[in-house]
Amino acid sequence: MAKEEHLPLFETKKAKGRVLFRIFAASIFAGICLIWVYRASHIPKAGEDGRFAWIGLLGAEIWFGFYWLLTQASRWNPVYRHTFKDRLSQRYENELPGVDIFVCTADASIEPPMMVMNTVLSVMAYEYPPEKLSVYLSDDGGSEITYYALMEAAEFAKHWIPYCKKYNVEPRSPAAYFVSKHGDDAVEDNHQAKDFVFIKKLYKYMENKIENAVKLGQVSDQVRSKHKGFSQWDSYSSRRDHDTILQIVIDGRDPINATDNEGYALPTLVYLAREKRPQCHHNFKAGAMNALIRVSSNISNGKLLLNVDCDMYSNNSLAIRDTLCFLMDEEKGHEIAFVQFPQNFKNLTKNELYASLRVINEVEAHGVDGYGGPLYVGTGCFHRRDTLCGRKFSKDSKSDMKWDNRKREELGIHELEENTKSLASCTFEENTQWGKEMGLKYGCPVEDIITGLSIHCRGWKSVYCNPAREAFLGLAPATLPHILVQHKRWSEGNFHIFLSKYSPAWYAYGKIRLGHQLGYLRYSLWASNCLATLVYSTLPSLYLLRGTSLFPQMSSPWLIPFAYVIIGKYTWSFVEFLWCDGTILGWWNEQRIWLYQRTSSYLFAFIDTILFSIGYTNSAFVITAKVAEEDVSKRYEKEIMEFGASSPMLTILATLALLNLCCFAGFVLEEAIAGSKGIAKAYETMSLQVLLCGVLILINLPLYQGLYLRKDKGKMPSSIAYKSMVIVLCFLVYVLNYHVKGL
Repeated sequence: MAKEEHLPLFETKKAKGRVLFRIFAASIFAGICLIWVYRASHIPKAGEDGRFAWIGLLGAEIWFGFYWLLTQASRWNPVYRHTFKDRLSQRYENELPGVDIFVCTADASIEPPMMVMNTVLSVMAYEYPPEKLSVYLSDDGGSEITYYALMEAAEFAKHWIPYCKKYNVEPRSPAAYFVSKHGDDAVEDNHQAKDFVFIKKLYKYMENKIENAVKLGQVSDQVRSKHKGFSQWDSYSSRRDHDTILQIVIDGRDPINATDNEGYALPTLVYLAREKRPQCHHNFKAGAMNALIRVSSNISNGKLLLNVDCDMYSNNSLAIRDTLCFLMDEEKGHEIAFVQFPQNFKNLTKNELYASLRVINEVEAHGVDGYGGPLYVGTGCFHRRDTLCGRKFSKDSKSDMKWDNRKREELGIHELEENTKSLASCTFEENTQWGKEMGLKYGCPVEDIITGLSIHCRGWKSVYCNPAREAFLGLAPATLPHILVQHKRWSEGNFHIFLSKYSPAWYAYGKIRLGHQLGYLRYSLWASNCLATLVYSTLPSLYLLRGTSLFPQMSSPWLIPFAYVIIGKYTWSFVEFLWCDGTILGWWNEQRIWLYQRTSSYLFAFIDTILFSIGYTNSAFVITAKVAEEDVSKRYEKEIMEFGASSPMLTILATLALLNLCCFAGFVLEEAIAGSKGIAKAYETMSLQVLLCGVLILINLPLYQGLYLRKDKGKMPSSIAYKSMVIVLCFLVYVLNYHVKGL
């Protein structure tokens, strides 16, 4: 048996059944090729009805086949990781490195301070030596209410952290923990029950104080006079025009004042609102992250960095130790630049009304991990500080992650704050490599993806860690418009990368493995799916109304590849979703949102990216609302789709849904008039089109309900109902009477 010091800190296992899946995937691809052959060899001659649609479907099928190949790259070689935290503790407990944790918020009106504080408290309570832990809150909104909330959270942490460690509490977000307990009698142990009542009372007291400040829209003069930190807002003009505001709320170096109520050390806690000026581009979240990297290097300089979104609280207090099992492994640790945890959500409904990242988290991320590591997704990710700052990988050079015992020059807290403020100024990055070769890259709405790609292209690997207990839990959007806006931002940013010099197609060529490159391209080309999806969700239905067949007849052998690909692909998708612990209705909702995203979010993302590329528009970072109104939340819990205010995306969805319904109804009416002979002919020639149109109608049932049946506030706006009807009517009249006749 190997000696304990030679045993690895983690193991990697390849997925079972890979050979069978590859055979199945190869058979699906053979079917796709036959579909291409059929479509190319049966194009109607010039002047024949349906030629335009036939060519359009050929283009769509070529694209779908190509994109399907990209998706298989993330399923071809999945791996699963398991860590050995006991071995880590036995070898390195006294040498664990310093960890700097970054929590980013940008707008107190959309990201409530109490939600942010719960995230801060959850990461402060990690099962990790507190003297080696530092938490930084970046407030790009520069809100004094957020700063006030952080001070209140710091006081509450003196009681919360020892309570968590004494009773091994999970999760360590106070709000999530108290919800999981359902009342004061939820704790069985009598001694803990007393502490539970006390800590919950303290939490409610803190919550009331913060919520009162939020309602008033300001901090009282009495509070301001007690804390010198508020004086930094004296020069504050607006959230886009103010000096750097930096306050070390808890100085972890202070053994007297930085202690909890039981006398143990507290983590360092820092508030930062970087300098903003109207004439200076602040580079959104990437700029905030780079400012945090520099500021933290001067205060705590932890070798390990974690960044989380303000709504993504820690749900697993051992996540840091899981990470270090990878980075401190003697054999392979020196190759790993970052460890990415899945982006999970706590507020998903049972059947995931607006879909989720379930398949990405449980299947695709493991597949990309088999080729060199997952993509950096901007939250729930641990980085080596030096690799994030531009260090290239070298086989001969190993980055030491152990605690640095060398004493640094210790400045007083006020002097340290003043010396550090310049690192977060607007002008600091001028004529430097920040945003280019150092830190997170600028110039793209999804700075995380492009940053991770550049790290991989410098020779580093990453690791996907998906423990049984989710490491982080966030809030998913609770309305359809919000989910569409979120996916527009993601797909637009990824498509922007594809068209830039950092495109995985050429920037990564020869620098990373082909499977890894295809995994990046799979996300970079999200937006491009809009055109093929629009073709397939409109043309077959329109030509169904005209009685023109666009697919093989039921008696034709060419029907076999179509049937095999459709049945095989969707059966596999269904089984895969259930294997990921999804539900049957959840899979159906996934297909619906897949369609909605491709025909609205991706379409606008595609158009905006093209316009940006030719200089007509500028990119922007849109913050998704994290908290829904009470009536919206109630409908969401009942899995009733929320449409809300009018928007171009909803107009497109309503128009497409109504178009398919009208085409189907017109076809049924025609066949009813034609009688049995007409029905028999339609069955022989139009079955696949009828099936496709029928599925589109079924999948759009919530839209029809929102348009015409619902009376609540979450229904589709009446203006959209009228606009969609007018658009469909005009379109049908034009197509049927003029356009199609000439094709």
